[in-house]
Amino acid sequence: MLEGLDPEQREVATALHGPVCVLAGAGTGKTRAITHRIAYGVRAGILQPSSVLAVTFTNRAAGEMRGRLRQLGAHGVQARTFHSAALRQLQYFWPKAIGGSMPRLVDRKIQLVADAAAACKLRLDRGELRDATAEIEWSKVTQTVPADYPYAAAKAGRDTPRDPAEIAHLYAAYEDLKRDRAVIDFEDVLLLTVAVLQDRHDIAEQVRTQYQHFVVDEYQDVSPLQQRLLDLWLGNRDSLCVVGDASQTIYSFTGATPDHLLDFRARHPGATVVKLVRDYRSTPQVVHLANGLLAQASGRAADHRLELVSQRPAGPDPVYTEYTDEPAEAEGAARRIRELIDAGVPAAEIAILFRTNSQSETYEQALADAGVPYQLRGAERFFDRPEVRKAGIALRGAARFGGNDSLLDDAVDLPSQVRAVLSGDGWTSEPPAGSGAARERWESLAALVNLAHDFAAAHPKATLGDFVTELDERANAQHAPTVQGVTLASLHAAKGLEWDVVFLVGIAEGMVPITYAKTDEQIEEERRLLYVGVTRARERLHLSWSLSRSPGGRPNRRPSHFLDGLRPGSTATVGRTGAGATGGIERGTLTEIPAIPRRAQRTPARCRVCGRTLTDAGEMKLMRCEDCPSDMDEGIYERLRTWRAVQARSSGQPDFCVFTDRTLMAIAEARPDSPAELSRIPGVLSRKLQRYGTEVLAICAGQEGGEGDEDD
Repeated sequence: MLEGLDPEQREVATALHGPVCVLAGAGTGKTRAITHRIAYGVRAGILQPSSVLAVTFTNRAAGEMRGRLRQLGAHGVQARTFHSAALRQLQYFWPKAIGGSMPRLVDRKIQLVADAAAACKLRLDRGELRDATAEIEWSKVTQTVPADYPYAAAKAGRDTPRDPAEIAHLYAAYEDLKRDRAVIDFEDVLLLTVAVLQDRHDIAEQVRTQYQHFVVDEYQDVSPLQQRLLDLWLGNRDSLCVVGDASQTIYSFTGATPDHLLDFRARHPGATVVKLVRDYRSTPQVVHLANGLLAQASGRAADHRLELVSQRPAGPDPVYTEYTDEPAEAEGAARRIRELIDAGVPAAEIAILFRTNSQSETYEQALADAGVPYQLRGAERFFDRPEVRKAGIALRGAARFGGNDSLLDDAVDLPSQVRAVLSGDGWTSEPPAGSGAARERWESLAALVNLAHDFAAAHPKATLGDFVTELDERANAQHAPTVQGVTLASLHAAKGLEWDVVFLVGIAEGMVPITYAKTDEQIEEERRLLYVGVTRARERLHLSWSLSRSPGGRPNRRPSHFLDGLRPGSTATVGRTGAGATGGIERGTLTEIPAIPRRAQRTPARCRVCGRTLTDAGEMKLMRCEDCPSDMDEGIYERLRTWRAVQARSSGQPDFCVFTDRTLMAIAEARPDSPAELSRIPGVLSRKLQRYGTEVLAICAGQEGGEGDEDD
């Protein structure tokens, strides 16, 4: 169980007692570490398989975890999403706790919201309806009742689709409508399970007797409601292992918050904390860009960032490309992808990632025109697709009556048998032309054919019946085979996935960060979203933007400021081309820029008091261990805090968005007397140096008037 784990992963795997917090950067093998931890605990007799509940946030992630545990021999361990685990408990205990039949669970609430809007005499267009539904979901996971919605939305700085009072009225009508129709939604599953466990101590104790050890993946995405459920599952025990990365918090709009992860040590003072920073996914060039993005970040999550260290050989530098317009950008990406596929890169190992789903259509068309197969991420789950379910029935029937099936007469091995059966359902050796539903159906069947080849290679004596059993197990675990097509996905939908080649498109101001990101917290989340996109790439990374939306439009866009200092500027070669360009220059391409060279390996940061190597971002900011004595000037620190409060109030933002407490402590310890010295303190970025530098230096010098200007 421990062979092949690095020292930090091994530390995770053997930490089987008490609370454990794993801070795991992108690509550092966190799933490997926690599944080996569970399997090691089971093999060692410390964990009983049926007493372990591992929870995560997506069916895909839960399926992957179940598959890995199955391979490691940890049979009987439950790996589920929060909703799946809660629903199972609610269904089991409903007759005992409430009595009667459990209400029907609605898959999609948007029609109910539309009916509630009609009852309130509110006219909502499709976009407003979707946004109002999202507001109701946010309210429920943050445990906000309809009457409190206006206050809670204002406090959270939410950009509401309608007047908050109207949303509150709609929310109340929606809840009434659900009661009248005897239905519940997915958020109700969590709310009702929490209510049952709170009100019925006998049921809570029964659950706690069943599950005695918990593992929570992607802990930075836990909502207040999910944390409440987890607390009730645990009771007064501490047999809990959480895994997360504050720098990958990208779902705050749904109620997710990294505070539970960042405050874990405060809630569990004796917790074992392990940091995974060895990146096995991406090349040093990709990791360098990812680290550079976070190095410019601010806020609480940035104070706890993990500096990744690539474990892979060097690869190509990221490529930055500027285009005249969006169609030219899409055509450029499709052209390069066509070249990569022709050079032998599998289409399934390439992805195009964008900020919003509305950008997808342009790239779908460009890929179809280039003859490149693709799949849209976020569509129906693989084993739920009608063509896959129909194929499963056909394969099961052929396995049962294969000896009497003429389709199989000439099929001498498993792959040829699968091809023969699926040919009756529309599979052909060549894909249909173009894109659309026919192509998507063919890609699904082709994925089954490819899976048969892989399964036969791993199990040379496998029969068609064995393959059907494998499909059933994968369907139960939601472990879908790879569809052989380029993936098109939003940055949010790409979380948890990875590819050899990633095209990050539309990386321009107004898109990344998105226009409606106004506050510092929202902009920092946009930066983390781009970080997630960058860290999806294993080997090659292409970043692009366009100067206008459509051909002939005003070229008034600029690349995202997140790339400032990371992409080359003065070395760019500008060869402006347009509709009138001649020769072999591709239409719309303005510049193609290689990334800046990777920085030389930095000397490890060491504590200036005890000399220990520092790894925590907050400690590196102070240049000392948190427990080592401080020589901070308390007077300067208090004056800085007073000044910061004035600045934050005048700009309408939280105090930490001006400077974090640790940055103020570092300033008070260093007592800089020049802009150069102040700029060397981590957390004092060039933007903040220009805005606040004069006043901060005045405070450090003991001069009056350092409290800033209320009208700044």
